[in-house]
Amino acid sequence: MEKGLKHISTTTVTTANTALTMGSGDMEVFATPAMVALMENAAMKAVAPHLPEGSTTVGAMMQTSHIKPSAPGETVTAEAVLQEVDGRKLTFRVTASDSEGTIGEGIHIRYIVDRERFLSRLKR
Repeated sequence: MEKGLKHISTTTVTTANTALTMGSGDMEVFATPAMVALMENAAMKAVAPHLPEGSTTVGAMMQTSHIKPSAPGETVTAEAVLQEVDGRKLTFRVTASDSEGTIGEGIHIRYIVDRERFLSRLKR
């Protein structure tokens, strides 16, 4: 796994991902949880093609700021860049932007896990 791997994920602000609908606020603007999910998606996809067979990554920490609202109809992009690899621990720099510029930024940590072993820990 090499530092510098990156991916950009994109979404459009719709009723489904506003703060009002998601319950994280009471206005029809892009929700912070939706921004975080888009950032995580970009990080996951940045490294997915480079993982051993049977492995995936899981999010463990997100430290982010959401500094500007985005209106319905706006296109939002999130970019994740792999900054550090420490064994199974992957640290990403994440940013989100719309047509007006940066709307959020932060650090995201993911861990490489074996899918079967990870799922076997669930109580059923």
